[in-house]
Amino acid sequence: MNTTATSAQSPFDPAQHRIGRVLCFTAHPDDIDFGAAGTIAGWTAAGVEVSYCIMTDGDAGGFDPDTRDEIVRQRIEEQQRAAGLVGVTDIHYLHQRDGYLEPTHEVIRDVVRLIRTVRPDVVLAMHPERNWTRIQKSHPDHLAVGEAVTRAVYPAVENPFAYPELAAAGLEAYKLPWLWLIAGPEERENHFVDVTGQVEQKLAAIHVHVSQHPDVDAMDRTVRGLLQSTAQRGGLPAGRSAEAFHVVAVNGPETIAGF
Repeated sequence: MNTTATSAQSPFDPAQHRIGRVLCFTAHPDDIDFGAAGTIAGWTAAGVEVSYCIMTDGDAGGFDPDTRDEIVRQRIEEQQRAAGLVGVTDIHYLHQRDGYLEPTHEVIRDVVRLIRTVRPDVVLAMHPERNWTRIQKSHPDHLAVGEAVTRAVYPAVENPFAYPELAAAGLEAYKLPWLWLIAGPEERENHFVDVTGQVEQKLAAIHVHVSQHPDVDAMDRTVRGLLQSTAQRGGLPAGRSAEAFHVVAVNGPETIAGF
């Protein structure tokens, strides 16, 4: 992977740890593009296989009351086109209702099923902790994604006796190496990825979601400013842009086995 990364006490060292496959979980179409499209564009350019799982249909999004019957189809199409701009074609949907997502065992089982199917090196998800600095990052569905995925990652994914129907269907337990979280509190951020070379790809992906962002100029200014301020927090040189993550080592050489 050739995207430069800096870190502050991050357990992930891009010079030592290889990423071959990534599975991303977000609540709504466009969440992944705002949170990590630059990093994802760098990954796919380096040959990393990236898959998305969008948990809700985004049916409560948009601004036009006359398009309610079409909004789900429109947002699915927007996400497919946006994903293609950053090199992603494998997209899964859980079809939960927008605004009603909860970390139920039904949802957690679906997450476990997909992780055991894809068997990624990195699961990327929204953060389960509320961001009080920018509360817009902490939509209740975002928090539910973080909680459901975190519960799935440990211990259910690696516990052969959790959701036994999955093992019976051939989906064996799997020890995930890494969990990367987006949209959490700034004090949790410990890994910053330099996406200066992917800013235009990221913005192009966001632009596809026209049903959600009618003021394109304001959105562009905001995203560019946030990327630059994130780079400053991460200690990158002036003029760079970055995306931030809370990286958690789930299983590694020092992990003690057990549930």
